[in-house]
Amino acid sequence: MNREEIQRIFEAYFEKYKKTEGDRTAWSAVWLETTGAGVLELNMTKCPKGTTFKIFVNKKKEAQILDWDAYFATMDEISARFPGLYNEEKLFAEMEFVI
Repeated sequence: MNREEIQRIFEAYFEKYKKTEGDRTAWSAVWLETTGAGVLELNMTKCPKGTTFKIFVNKKKEAQILDWDAYFATMDEISARFPGLYNEEKLFAEMEFVI
């Protein structure tokens, strides 16, 4: 799956499932993936400063980053640090299924 396809799927998921952070200037959508290697939580937030991703592994925040390029670089690092946790093809196929 290429980056454009992943971005399209995550953006569509965000639009369908976003919730306000309270003041209606920030909106978030969360995806939770449970695997044999642990639990991965992807939180996409859109606010006036841009698109922010918060990445949690087993309920511990591992990263908070801005923009898509940083997301892809960070997920490469997460994959290396936590083998078997992030299966990009499976995760985004499932995400696409629910939108």
